[in-house]
Amino acid sequence: MKEPPPVAVVTGASRGAGRGIAIALGRHGCTVYVTGRSEKTGDHALPGTIGETAQAVTDAGGHGIAVRIDHADDAQVRALFMQVEQERGRLDILVNNACALHDDLTAPGDFWEKPIGIVDMLDVGLRSSYVASYYAASPMVARRHGLIIFTSASGAAHYSFGPAYGAHKAGVDKFAADMAVDLRPHGVAALSIWMGALLTDRLRMVIASDPVKYKDLEATTETPEFTGEAIWALYTDPALMDLSGQTVIGAEIGLRYGFADSNGRQPRSCRDTHQVAPRPQHPLILR
Repeated sequence: MKEPPPVAVVTGASRGAGRGIAIALGRHGCTVYVTGRSEKTGDHALPGTIGETAQAVTDAGGHGIAVRIDHADDAQVRALFMQVEQERGRLDILVNNACALHDDLTAPGDFWEKPIGIVDMLDVGLRSSYVASYYAASPMVARRHGLIIFTSASGAAHYSFGPAYGAHKAGVDKFAADMAVDLRPHGVAALSIWMGALLTDRLRMVIASDPVKYKDLEATTETPEFTGEAIWALYTDPALMDLSGQTVIGAEIGLRYGFADSNGRQPRSCRDTHQVAPRPQHPLILR
């Protein structure tokens, strides 16, 4: 009997990184549950809806399913994973990408001079990733198979946009490391992946806000789909469990598995450009 296509949940996939990841997984035939709050044009200042992403997944060769969810509501998140179980009977990949990004995150000023709402990313971003992983773990453990991914960035290890952003990125890296300890005996992997600067509508808006300051940024960006290709390469690696618990750099995953970005560029690792690398987890385990 032919194995059914992998089933993935990509959170925060109306636009940006989540949209690109979902489409890339669709190219590989995955059924992708696309979550987010934007159901119709105008729900957000930036373009993109869950329905549009789901259709793009289907157009790419997979099966996209849009599910409107506020990831600040634990009950809605639980209902999502119940829906996946009822409809598909399995879950293979969870991509924790949803994050409440405030428009003033990149504005000038110190953290106390910016809106306090920036800290909301520690709710929808950090806490919501824990909750989604909590509900994803049981079906994966039951099948002794699965991959939980956290989208992160080098700001986990250096100052970037202020303390809330850094705490979010460092937090999801730590989630991957510690969840991997609990999941390892059950054959389920957890990793965090550092994305480079992604050429999304949001980044285009940032570049347009100060073209002189950001004039060279676009040439160093990755497409949002590149991270999705990295996730697929990790998922299909027979040695995936050897990597579980690590924080990996997307650009280095491309080199490891021999693929470039869709724009033909080979993204450069922040390890090379800025001498920044993920912090290794100490092997000590206390229970």
